[in-house]
Amino acid sequence: MNDTRRSILESLADGPVSGPTLADSLDVSRAAVWKHVEGLREDGFEIESGPDGYSLAGIPAYNGPAIEYGLEAPFSVEYHESIASTNARARELAADGRSDVAVLADEQTGGKGRLDREWSSPSGGIWVSILCRPRVPPARAPLYTLAAAVATARTAREAGIDARIKWPNDVVVPVAGDDLEGADDEQVSGDGSYRKLSGILTEMEGETDRIQWLAVGIGINANFDASEVPAGSTTLREERRRRANGGRHENGNENESHEDVDRRLFVQRLLEEFHTLRTDLERVVPAWRELTLTIGQRVRVELPDETVVGEALEITEYGGLVVDDDDAGRIMVSAGDCTHLRPV
Repeated sequence: MNDTRRSILESLADGPVSGPTLADSLDVSRAAVWKHVEGLREDGFEIESGPDGYSLAGIPAYNGPAIEYGLEAPFSVEYHESIASTNARARELAADGRSDVAVLADEQTGGKGRLDREWSSPSGGIWVSILCRPRVPPARAPLYTLAAAVATARTAREAGIDARIKWPNDVVVPVAGDDLEGADDEQVSGDGSYRKLSGILTEMEGETDRIQWLAVGIGINANFDASEVPAGSTTLREERRRRANGGRHENGNENESHEDVDRRLFVQRLLEEFHTLRTDLERVVPAWRELTLTIGQRVRVELPDETVVGEALEITEYGGLVVDDDDAGRIMVSAGDCTHLRPV
């Protein structure tokens, strides 16, 4: 959204404003004001014309201009009703030299998780990839994944959900062991049990001493039922419904949406939190530690050529997990598939 249209919306939010007044304050012609107003209407903004001038009557529920309006972070938003992959689109934009773009979609038809696993991305979710060009060495790139996890968890908590982080890149909701339907029995480990709410996949291109671009893909199961996601996963709608029912799972009326989150506001807060963290990377690991569900748990970490099993002790300054392995003692793993296990 260009600055002129943003200024028009900010003016109209305070009440009716005449075309001549807008033209004078923006130092443009009245014809230019009319064109911008028509453009905003095409973007879905409800702008009424009356005897006192223009007034803002409604904001689109979910699209790029709606999210950019009121966004307190320097991202442009490219919105798609449907796209194969927001990360793939972010890579295309990176090749064109773009930066600070959030690629957003209502649904993905070819979403992928880590190790090219399929990621279900139906309409009603939050599927966003944030493209940026950080001026840090490649060794610090994992901090952007941790920052995305913290931003996602914080935003979900603002929406009333007890979101936590499972190393390295999952946002989860902790649950009682006997309430984790359909999951691997080894995951049922008392206060380490969880339902998966969100996954994060970071891709980058760089050289030895610098990052050329980095795209953080965030997939959040949002406004659809838990029946649409794999066993052991959950959605924002499902967790808000559980909270409303005192922790019990009850099927809701499909015509009722009071458990749904406002995706426009959710994405705005997510982008703002991520921006705050990326501008002060020293805050990322302490914030991650405050939200972790993994530290202190007995875990199994699958690596390409070995498996580490033991207690998760700590996270390093660059996001590696320190594990007290049953056989080898203290080991640091930088990446891998982590599962919480039953205590010995």
